[in-house]
Amino acid sequence: MKAVKLLVLSLFLSVFGAHAQDVLVLRKIYDEALVNGESYQNLRYLCKEIGPRLSGSAHAQKAVDWTKSLMDKYGFDKVFLQECMVPHWVRGEKEIGKIIDGKKEINVPICALGMSPATPREGLRAPVIELKSLDELAKLGESVIKGKIVFFNRPFDPRYIETGRAYGAAGDQRFRGPAEAAKYGAVGVIVRSLTESLDDYPHTGTTVFPEGAKKIPAAAISTKAANQLSALLKLKKLPVIQFYFKQSCQLLPDAKSYNVIGEITGTEKPNEFITVGGHLDSWDLAEGAHDDGTGVMQAMEVLRIYKSLGMKPKHSIRAVMFMNEENGGRGGDKYAELAKQNGEIHLAAIESDGGGFTPRGFTFQDLSSERLKSINENWSNLLRPYLADHLDAGGSGSDIEPLSVFENTILIGYRADSQRYFDIHHSAKDVFENVNKRELELGAAAMTSLVYLIDQYGIK
Repeated sequence: MKAVKLLVLSLFLSVFGAHAQDVLVLRKIYDEALVNGESYQNLRYLCKEIGPRLSGSAHAQKAVDWTKSLMDKYGFDKVFLQECMVPHWVRGEKEIGKIIDGKKEINVPICALGMSPATPREGLRAPVIELKSLDELAKLGESVIKGKIVFFNRPFDPRYIETGRAYGAAGDQRFRGPAEAAKYGAVGVIVRSLTESLDDYPHTGTTVFPEGAKKIPAAAISTKAANQLSALLKLKKLPVIQFYFKQSCQLLPDAKSYNVIGEITGTEKPNEFITVGGHLDSWDLAEGAHDDGTGVMQAMEVLRIYKSLGMKPKHSIRAVMFMNEENGGRGGDKYAELAKQNGEIHLAAIESDGGGFTPRGFTFQDLSSERLKSINENWSNLLRPYLADHLDAGGSGSDIEPLSVFENTILIGYRADSQRYFDIHHSAKDVFENVNKRELELGAAAMTSLVYLIDQYGIK
């Protein structure tokens, strides 16, 4: 038996060599996350006891207070707030949307886009024109667009395997469409929800009106209703199809809010930081479970795992609950501003904002092919047993993007399986019941593992 054990040990060392100790540490991390993990129960409280957390709202402040008290309870070395002023947009009464075909009115599900103005008190009614792109809008011009409600109806391209690319390809009609349509005299905009799912749930999200631009009411329409409206518009024999919608949203003065930060201070280089985080705010249609309750709870769990296992990092590790990712990005800007002001050195930042689904790996932003190759050679074998070994080039996250001004800071996106994310994203379906406990815990363990490897070896 002793000979067998020695043989097993010899094989283990021959396979992993200098990383043999790392194999054991990663196994302990995963055991802690899967057996004693607290991210799921913490997410339940955030979703069910606090709920939607749109920046500037009372619920957002409750989330700030609770996450700070929870990190105090965990006994992290430092727990503190970073004040920032955030937009305070409120939805108001539930929106009403109708397709008007002559004397026939068809009720359809809509929701106001974030930062949109309200319609007139009596609602807005006008002929509809269907477009598939902003280029088409420009080609038609004011003579065709003026006085109409523009209906942007470009669906997700199903050929993308990574659904975030489909979201990006379709997203300009929501981000920029209303402001662009206003330039040509449109009186309102309806946008097909940014999802491949065919259902009756409209998906909100922010729209951007540049400073000084004319603002017109804008709403998302569910994909089933979008198809219905498109089909009616294609029946040439019908009279002009009109659309009616009513929304009472408003933009209030900026409100005071906070990033919430927990820290385990490094034993060797306390002023060099590895940040892991997500955004605490959410849209107001549901509980903000996947977007981004899972991300902030995973970030907090990284520190809890470190403390529970008695791990002492060389560099300081921070879990950051960023505020106002959804409609402004003020929290991410403030974090980078204060980091620069305080003379901090940021080695790396990892953001989890793609849902709490099964881990796939990480993407590294603006990293050379040589460094990415080195990362894979050193770490992919360690992460492969946990199915988190896709270490690829790609984006990171909007909250940590402002840290790109720091020289040598590596920005990293945690990547979960994306196939279901946009079915839920920004809709009333983003609730706790749609999060899988084991998937959430596996993600927290994957993030902790990468933090550990960066702390031990840096990114060379």
